[in-house]
Amino acid sequence: QVRLVESGGGLVQAGGSLRLSCAASERTFSSYNMGWFRQAPGKEREFVAGISYNWDTYYADSMKGRFTISRDNAKNTVYLQMNSLKPEDTAIYYCAADSRSFVLNLRSEVYDYWGQGTQVTVSS
Repeated sequence: QVRLVESGGGLVQAGGSLRLSCAASERTFSSYNMGWFRQAPGKEREFVAGISYNWDTYYADSMKGRFTISRDNAKNTVYLQMNSLKPEDTAIYYCAADSRSFVLNLRSEVYDYWGQGTQVTVSS
């Protein structure tokens, strides 16, 4: 069982930045594809960004150029650097691990481990 713990959320003004972290309990973290998803009130969970075990990255269109996903396998941690934040970025952000796929997936149902989420609130 892989345990994922997110941190770094909070309240920030529009235009500001936050860096989310997700620490994994599993030493085989380096072999997992990792993703960040978010869910705003009344909306479905959506893909934000992903990084594969071989360092490929992919971003949702609305995050390109503003968000950067990275990983540090020595620390079993994946990061999401969020810049130029907008009020519409307000959501609970979840870290997820896909231990089975060879390619990076955008679909949440593919990911088999999830963190508890961290709240990001962007004020206008």
